[in-house]
Amino acid sequence: MKVLYLDCQSGISGDMTLSALIDLGADIAYISDELKKLPIDPFTLNVKQVDKRGISAKLLDLQFEESEGDGHSHEHGVGHSHGHSHSHAHLDDHSHDHGHSHTHSHSHSHSHLDEHGHEHAHDDGHHSHSHRKASTILGMIRDSSLAPRVKQRSLAVFGVIAEAEGKIHGMDPEEVHFHEVGGMDSIIDIIGVCLAIESLAVDRIISSPVPTGHGKIMIAHGLYPIPAPATAEILKGVPLADFHVRGELTTPTGAAFVKALASEYGQLPALAIENIGYGAGKKNFEHPNVIRAVLFNEEPAAAREKISVLECQLDDTTGETLGYVMEKLLAEGALDVYYTPVAMKKSRPGTLITVLAKPEHAFKLEDILLRETSTFGVRKTEWTRRILERDFKAVDTAYGPVTVKVGMLEGEILKLSPEFEDVKRAAISHGVPLRDVFLEVQKEAGAQFGLKYSDVGL
Repeated sequence: MKVLYLDCQSGISGDMTLSALIDLGADIAYISDELKKLPIDPFTLNVKQVDKRGISAKLLDLQFEESEGDGHSHEHGVGHSHGHSHSHAHLDDHSHDHGHSHTHSHSHSHSHLDEHGHEHAHDDGHHSHSHRKASTILGMIRDSSLAPRVKQRSLAVFGVIAEAEGKIHGMDPEEVHFHEVGGMDSIIDIIGVCLAIESLAVDRIISSPVPTGHGKIMIAHGLYPIPAPATAEILKGVPLADFHVRGELTTPTGAAFVKALASEYGQLPALAIENIGYGAGKKNFEHPNVIRAVLFNEEPAAAREKISVLECQLDDTTGETLGYVMEKLLAEGALDVYYTPVAMKKSRPGTLITVLAKPEHAFKLEDILLRETSTFGVRKTEWTRRILERDFKAVDTAYGPVTVKVGMLEGEILKLSPEFEDVKRAAISHGVPLRDVFLEVQKEAGAQFGLKYSDVGL
């Protein structure tokens, strides 16, 4: 399994991430060819090698070509003109330039300055300000011929941004009009990153904590503090890094990658590194303005899953309440819940509640324990576990089909476990003892999958 680690020590943005993935080995020809199948403006996609305070990194070079009837061309980070002089630049202090300049029938120039290091293009093919609706972009992706995982990831990234903008502006996410993120260059950055991830055959993504920077930034709605409202909203639930730098280190697009695509956050995993790529921002800081992308190849046999273990103990709760709490925890995503009798202070008999959960569900499950029980606190520890691959198969028996859970290790079937509710239903409908149905399932499942009776659990 390929694992991608996004090392966001200097923040993260769309073009930096795409450049880093290309430096890591993603096929730029594949990315460009797939993007050109979409109904977007003509463009050329390249990278060039630059030095960022001693770090050699790739810098994205995205240019929009002049199209027939358009009357102008524009570039990702390079000014241009057509007709008369009208320029619009959106400058900041961090990562990448999405800026371009247009000329019209009179001379007029203006710039929006912020502290992040990229120019945001607001391009709809005719004017520098693009206000594409989220539903338009999402529909384009859904109707495209992109690979299923590319579609899924692209929709997830744009969906996260739309949800954040919708909440900020108090409107339906699908009705949100993207400003900076709606620019043609940002669309290429986002879908391009998802294509690059597919090119690298990445299955799982981990992100480091993310720095935001500080100061103020000029966005479409005015002057705002860093992180910008959309960035802050997107980063809810994502660990932040304490990196005190003046300027916007993480853009909404970069934040959306981390939020929508990363399955966990933390330090580099304890795996052997396969390759490393560096993506540069255009702004120069006192630190190397790069994002580092690290690729690992995690062997299936050694794969371990991280889980959170939540615990609390009670000495004043009824059995009915414990039953209710267990049902609610399982319904909200707990992997398992179990109760252990314990002796508490003053020799009082009590109950230890243990909840196994995926890390992303831990906070919600902690909230249930605090609200639904009498505990004043919940302990959390991080464990890892190794589990069998699981599948569910139907086994034909004299009592009808019964579902069995199949446990496999590296493709080899090790054990089968009949689903109790199916066995119970068959026993009741045929008026036979429960054990008779179990024995029948054991015999038929063993024959169907070539296992000994002892490997079919009862």
